[in-house]
Amino acid sequence: VQLQASGGGLVQAGGSLRLSCAASGSIFSIDFMGWYRQAPGKQRELVAAITSGGTTNYADFVKGRFTISRDNAKNTASLQMNSLKPEDTAVYYCNADVVVLRYSSYVRGDYWGQGTQVTVSS
Repeated sequence: VQLQASGGGLVQAGGSLRLSCAASGSIFSIDFMGWYRQAPGKQRELVAAITSGGTTNYADFVKGRFTISRDNAKNTASLQMNSLKPEDTAVYYCNADVVVLRYSSYVRGDYWGQGTQVTVSS
């Protein structure tokens, strides 16, 4: 299973970016998909998450500004980021809880994308 993240970049404060994550491989199902971020010198933290049923969870610091969505049929998730602030600058990582069929057994695993840089200038 591979997660491919894209959409990062440089934007001015108040601007918007949209991150995308595509999962590929021998996927049976994906329950949780989420976005984490890690700023220099800080721990990785959850930004937003969504279940296959559409239940969402947001960190307090992005509520009202970021929106997570997903397409279950395409195994993709997106993060629409509006009203960006300089403190949102970080590497953003896609994460997914994936079930694969392996040797006639269903195996659950936790997968990460490669990270995409988001830089917000003041």
